[in-house]
Amino acid sequence: MYSLIRPALFGMDAERTHDMTLDWLSRLTFGAQRLYGARVPRVPTTLMGLSLPNPVGLAAGLDKNAAHIDGLAALGFGFLEVGTVTPRAQPGNPKPRLFRLPEQRALLNRFGFNNEGADQLVANVRGAAYDGVLGINIGKNKTTPPDRAVADYTTALATVYDAAHYVTLNVSSPNTAGLRDWQGEDALDALLTAVVDERNRLADARRRYVPLALKIAPDLDEAGLDAIVARLRHHRIDGVIATNTTTARTDLPLAWREEAGGVSGRPVRAASNRVIAALKARLGDEIPIIGVGGIMSGADAAAKMAAGATAVQLYTGLIYAGPGLVGDCVRAVGRRAA
Repeated sequence: MYSLIRPALFGMDAERTHDMTLDWLSRLTFGAQRLYGARVPRVPTTLMGLSLPNPVGLAAGLDKNAAHIDGLAALGFGFLEVGTVTPRAQPGNPKPRLFRLPEQRALLNRFGFNNEGADQLVANVRGAAYDGVLGINIGKNKTTPPDRAVADYTTALATVYDAAHYVTLNVSSPNTAGLRDWQGEDALDALLTAVVDERNRLADARRRYVPLALKIAPDLDEAGLDAIVARLRHHRIDGVIATNTTTARTDLPLAWREEAGGVSGRPVRAASNRVIAALKARLGDEIPIIGVGGIMSGADAAAKMAAGATAVQLYTGLIYAGPGLVGDCVRAVGRRAA
C-alpha cells in the first residue's frame, strides 16, 4: 500500500509531507494498529532494565514534540523515543531544512532542534494513551552560551523526568553549532557529572530511577570512541545510542556535498555499524547499545544486532520503506535470536 502512495508524498515538500503524514497517522491510529501493529510478533527484550515487547524502536527526531505517539505506537514499535526537546521552545533553522535523496535512499536535514519546549512535550505525553516504554531525547537551546549549556541539560532532565522511562543526552547533532564539542573528554566529563548528579537527586526525590543514554556521532575516530567509552563507564551511563546523522559527504552527489546538515539513511549504515562493533568490542555486555542509522530492511536491523546492538531504532527507513518496515525488522531480529 505504501509503495502506491509514496510517489505522491515524494512529490511534495519533504517537511510538509512529514508533518502531514504524522497528522494522518494520529487520525487513523485504530486502522494503523489493525493493519500493522497487530501483525508484529512479540520478541521480548530487556534494555537498560526496561521490558520491551520487541527491540525495534522509533528514533528521536521524527516526533520532536511527542504529539503523535499514539499513532506511531500503533505501527508496532517496541519502544518510542521522542525529541530532541530543549528547555525553551525554539523555531530551529530556516526552511527549507529537510531534503530527500532518493537515489541514495537518504535524508539530509538541518532542523536545528525545532521544538515547542520541554513543558509542552510533557503535556503532550500526559495527554496520550500510550503506556509503553518512552525515551525522551534532550539537548541545549541554540541561544544558550557554552558556559550555560550544562544547565540546559539538567533543566530539561528535571522537566521531562516524570514522563520518561529513559532520557537520552543528544551531544551529536551536527545542526546546533558547537554541540558535538560536548563529545570531547573534558566537556563530556563536566556534562555527565552534572546530569548524573541531577538524575540521582531526582531518583531519590521521586523514588524512581530513570536510565540515561548518550547518543553519539558516526564520525568518531578510534581515539574519540576510547574517550567516550571511558566516560560511559566512569559515570555509569546506562546505554549508548549509535549513531546520529553523519557529516560525511563521500557517498553523495556533487550537488549535495556543500549542503549543510546531517545525512541519514543508507549512507550512514556502514559508519553506524562500525561504531556499534567498536563499542561492543570495548564494552562487551557492560552497557547496552541501541543501533540506529541506515536500517532500510529487516536484514539491516539484523546486521545491527549482529554487530552488537541490543535494540535498534528506525527513522529514515520508514520514509522509504513505509510502516511495514517495523514488522519486517522485528521478524528479522526474532529469527536471528531464535
